[in-house]
Amino acid sequence: MPLPVVAIVGRPNVGKSTLFNRLIGFRKAVVDDRPGVTRDRLYEETELDGRRVLLIDTGGLESDPDTDLLMAMRHQTLVALEEADVIVFVVDARKGVTPPDKDVAELLRRNERPVVLAANKCDGPRHDELIGDLWSFGIDPIVPISAEHGRGVWELTEAVTTRLPEAEDVEDVIVERDVEIVVRDDEGDGEGEDDDADVPEVQSGAPAPHELRIAVIGRPNLGKSTLINTLLGEDRHLVFDMPGTTMDPVDSRLEVDGKRYLLVDTAGVRRRNRIDTQLERFVSLRSIRAIERCHVAVLVIDGTEGPTEQDARLAQLVNDRGRGLVIVVNKWDLAREDPDISSRSTEDDMQRRLPHVWWAPHLFISAKTGKGVHRLLPMIEKVFKGFDTRISTSRLNRFVEEAVVAHSPPQVHHHPVRLYYATQIRVRPPTIAVFTNTPDGVTPAYQRYLVNRLREQFDLEGTPVRLHIKRRRKLGEEKR
Repeated sequence: MPLPVVAIVGRPNVGKSTLFNRLIGFRKAVVDDRPGVTRDRLYEETELDGRRVLLIDTGGLESDPDTDLLMAMRHQTLVALEEADVIVFVVDARKGVTPPDKDVAELLRRNERPVVLAANKCDGPRHDELIGDLWSFGIDPIVPISAEHGRGVWELTEAVTTRLPEAEDVEDVIVERDVEIVVRDDEGDGEGEDDDADVPEVQSGAPAPHELRIAVIGRPNLGKSTLINTLLGEDRHLVFDMPGTTMDPVDSRLEVDGKRYLLVDTAGVRRRNRIDTQLERFVSLRSIRAIERCHVAVLVIDGTEGPTEQDARLAQLVNDRGRGLVIVVNKWDLAREDPDISSRSTEDDMQRRLPHVWWAPHLFISAKTGKGVHRLLPMIEKVFKGFDTRISTSRLNRFVEEAVVAHSPPQVHHHPVRLYYATQIRVRPPTIAVFTNTPDGVTPAYQRYLVNRLREQFDLEGTPVRLHIKRRRKLGEEKR
C-alpha cells in the first residue's frame, strides 16, 4: 500500500521549509529569509505520531503569479495538492489575515481534502492570541506552532494523523546500506594461496542496492532538471530558462523493468569566485554533498560550449569521492547546427580538459527532445556493475603475474622490485592492495600501468580504481 501523503502549502516565506525540516528531523530543504527559495516539490518519508507518511514541501503559492517562474512554481504546488491526503496550510500568525492567505484558503476549501491550519511564528504563549483572526479562513483546526523552535509541532502532527486514511498492514521495507568487504592482509607467504576457489572470479561485492542512487550534476542552466523529467516521463522538476532555478537537491524515484533508481537533481555549481551570496554557497555545498551519497554521478556538459574548467573540477570531485561517473553532452541538437562542432572535436576537447577521468564513458543527447536519453540508464547500469565489482584473490594474482611478465617494474638501486600478490580490500570503488618488497619502487607510472590493465581485463569502465602498494611483512615482523 502506498504511504499517505501530507503536503505543506502556503504563500512564500511563511516557514514551510523550516516546518518540513522539523518534521523529517534533518535539514533537507534550503531555508533562507528571502521568499521563493523553494521551487520544486521536495519529498521525504517520515513518521508522524507513529504513522509513516510521505511529506511534501512546496514552493510559495502565489494567487496571481506575474512571472513565468512563479506560474511554474504554482503548477508544482497544485500537483502536490492533487497528490495529498492531508494538507498543512502554513500562515504567518504575526502578520494576521492577508489577501494572499485568503486566496490560498479559498483554493484549499475547493480542494475538498482535510486541511490543518498551522499558525507559524507563535514562539510563546503570548502569541497564541494572534490566531483569533485566522478563524475567518473557515478552516478547523488551527494549531499555533513555532517551526523554528519546535513549539506546538507535536499537537500539529496529532491533528494531521487523525485525518489520515485508515492504516493497513504494510510489509516492512528494508533499507539497503552499502556493505564494505575487507580481506585481511596481515599474513602472506608470497605464493598467493587461493582461499576462495569456490567463489566466482568476478562478482558483485555487496548486496544489490535497494535503489541505484544517481546524482545529476553540472553547471547552472545545462538541462539537468529537463533530463530527469525526460527519464521520469513527467514534469516532476521545475524547468525554467534561468540559471539557478533548482535550489534544493530533489530526489525522484524511478522503476524500469523491475530495477529501482533514485535520481537526485542538484543545483548548478558555479566557480567559487562567482558565488555571490551565502545562500548560493550553501546550495552549491548541498549539490557537492549529493555526490557523496550516490553510486553513480552523471556530469552534464553543454554541447554548444564543450567542457570547461568548472566541469573539470566537478569531475575531479566525483573521482576524489570515489563514485562512478558518466559524462552527458547535452544540447547536442543545437550543437550540430554549428559547423565548427562535431563529436570528434568535442571528444578531443574532453581528452584535453578532462584527462583525469578519461575512463568515464560519454553520451551525446538532447534532454529537451529526448534523443539519446534511452541509452543513459543502460550505461549507468554498466558503470555501477564495475563500481560494485569484487574480483577473487586468485584471479588478481594471475593478473599480477601476467602484468609483470608483460612489463616488469623498474629496479631500485640495482635491486629488483617484486610484486608478490594482490587482493581486493574494498568495493565501491574497487580498491586493490598489491604487496611488494619495495613500495617506493612501484612508481606512479607503473601504478597507472597496473590500473589501466585492471580496467581492460575486468571491464571497469566508468569507475575509479584505487591501488594501495604495501610492503609484505617478513616472517615474525610486527605489524606497523
